[in-house]
Amino acid sequence: MKKIDHATAGALHAINRFGKQGRLLAYLIAGHHSGLPDWYHEPGVGGALTSRLEKKERLQKALSGVPPLDMLDMSLPSSLPCDRQFSDLNPVHVWIRMLYSCLVDADFLDTEAFMDSEKADSRINSASLEQLKERFDEYMSEKLAQVGDSPVNRARKEILSECREKASRTPGLFSLTVPTGGGKTLSSMAFALEHALKHGMKRIIVAIPFTSIIEQTAEQYRKIFGDDAVLEHHSNLDPEKETVRTRRASENWDAPIIVTTNVQLFESLFAAKSSSCRKLHNIVNSVIVLDEAQTLPTEYLQPVVSMLKVLTGYFNVSVVLCTATQPVLTGKVGAGNAVLKGFDDGNVRELMSDPEVLFKTFQRVRIRLLGKTDTRLSWEQVAESMKGHSQALAIVNTRKDCRALYDLMPAGTVHLSALMCPEHRSEVITDIKRKLLNNEPVRVVSTQLLEAGVDIDFPVVFRAFSGLDRIAQAAGRCNREGKSEFGEVFVFNPPKASPSGLLLKAEQAGQEMFRVFPELSKSLMPEAFQQYFMLYFSGLNDFDKKGIMDLLAGPDAREFKIQFRTAARRFKLINDAEQYGVVARYRSEKTNVDALIDQLRYAGPNRAVMRKLQRFSVNVYDDDLSQMRDNGVIEEVNGVWVQTAPGLYDPVFGLNIEATPNLYW
Repeated sequence: MKKIDHATAGALHAINRFGKQGRLLAYLIAGHHSGLPDWYHEPGVGGALTSRLEKKERLQKALSGVPPLDMLDMSLPSSLPCDRQFSDLNPVHVWIRMLYSCLVDADFLDTEAFMDSEKADSRINSASLEQLKERFDEYMSEKLAQVGDSPVNRARKEILSECREKASRTPGLFSLTVPTGGGKTLSSMAFALEHALKHGMKRIIVAIPFTSIIEQTAEQYRKIFGDDAVLEHHSNLDPEKETVRTRRASENWDAPIIVTTNVQLFESLFAAKSSSCRKLHNIVNSVIVLDEAQTLPTEYLQPVVSMLKVLTGYFNVSVVLCTATQPVLTGKVGAGNAVLKGFDDGNVRELMSDPEVLFKTFQRVRIRLLGKTDTRLSWEQVAESMKGHSQALAIVNTRKDCRALYDLMPAGTVHLSALMCPEHRSEVITDIKRKLLNNEPVRVVSTQLLEAGVDIDFPVVFRAFSGLDRIAQAAGRCNREGKSEFGEVFVFNPPKASPSGLLLKAEQAGQEMFRVFPELSKSLMPEAFQQYFMLYFSGLNDFDKKGIMDLLAGPDAREFKIQFRTAARRFKLINDAEQYGVVARYRSEKTNVDALIDQLRYAGPNRAVMRKLQRFSVNVYDDDLSQMRDNGVIEEVNGVWVQTAPGLYDPVFGLNIEATPNLYW
């Protein structure tokens, strides 16, 4: 006897019984194994709900059995968002996802409890938020007792105090505008804990744009709260930090404190697959801290802002936009056809009573122009300026620029770029910090990966022109600990402009700021960033490049005709289709990567091996991968690209994407 297609039968029954309103349930029923479907057929996507609803014989076949009639006759609850008149926000697609998340997570957990009770028992049973607040308060009391009395430390205490005081405010949207070095990591957590307990919220989610900051932040939280209370969830997670319990919790975010990436958070919120959607219902009744809020991707900014509106408006979520360089996200932003419908005026409440005063207190650098805004310097000129300092950091816009400047620097200069695997970068950054601490000479030339959040402190920083927010982030690596009255940040025009696209537009907006508002730009005050983002956003072409809002909240969505699967495929903050990981044979002091590759080759991929190999993986674009494959310097091992040519990975520069075997054999 053939297996009955219960998913299609259930979807048909929901629509037969409830009409248009039944479509809400049909998505859930039809997709509880295969993922939320589209309403209409989309070429290359498949799984359209309309196609399945044409197979009416499947309902008849299911009804010919012995169905539970009491369940089939149940009525819809009155709380369904069926007849409300929504604005263009239209939160119905989010409501469906939340129901779907409850369904699939319960299904997974029930199956697990039946099939593998040992696995079910290994799930996290963490401390309560009340207990975690006690640990936090104890830690902060000890920390504050140890710091000396200085204007900066007094300002940090004031920031912490204001965050605690404002925690009683009604849930919703908040901004935390704190200068670099103001202690926003701990102060935002103080707000989140107090706010969650005050309003009966269940968990705190800290979303961070860069894995380097995540690892640093999660480690700090683990010291305060304990290992089992903090779930670190991102692709480059060090396997040594992962336990059975945290691995289970990452499936559905069932932990009190989550530290994750913007990619993981937002791609899950727009996902269609059951495995990605499991965690969504655990975002309800939570506090989300969006660290470095200015990095939210502009090409997806409209769907992201709309999602945050829905979460705060309908699901008892509070969101904290946390940064030293607060973007303009309120009202209508932009120009022409590219206008962002931002948060409503007055809805985003600032937690600091006077950010301007704070920024003046924390002003520890002076911004200087190296040359003029309309004059491009040669790399030789930049190198000569750097050589005049024994400890200096230069941050440039591209890998080619990084290599060009590095090649002109003296022996012993350090190179950092994304062509170096995470394990390599971590070891190099650790050594840089050691040299700075011991006051040894150290000059570093880096791409933007060293720009935000990395706890590193140079007396002098050089920054190629980019957006004003990135210049400010680079300045945050200068005189961070206030060892001198003022550090020096030199901003310069590189020999060539950035490649076309957002990077070029940010560079042009930064140059325009220094031309039109030179003193304001050099101040790095909140007013400067408001002016910069208005200028930058006005030059953009689109805030919803992939048309996500039409798929999820357009006119058809009012009839509950929603393209879940197509939207999920389009909403990719990192375009996986254009990038591939290549495992490099980097000689680490801690891990034998050759042994891991042998395990992959002879035993096949498994979670433990793949996690460890991620620490040695370098992302390359499709064209670069094709070139390396054609050159015969990489091979595919059980679905994973692996370095074969012995010298393909350089101990200074990382992966050489232009290498050929003849160079080494």
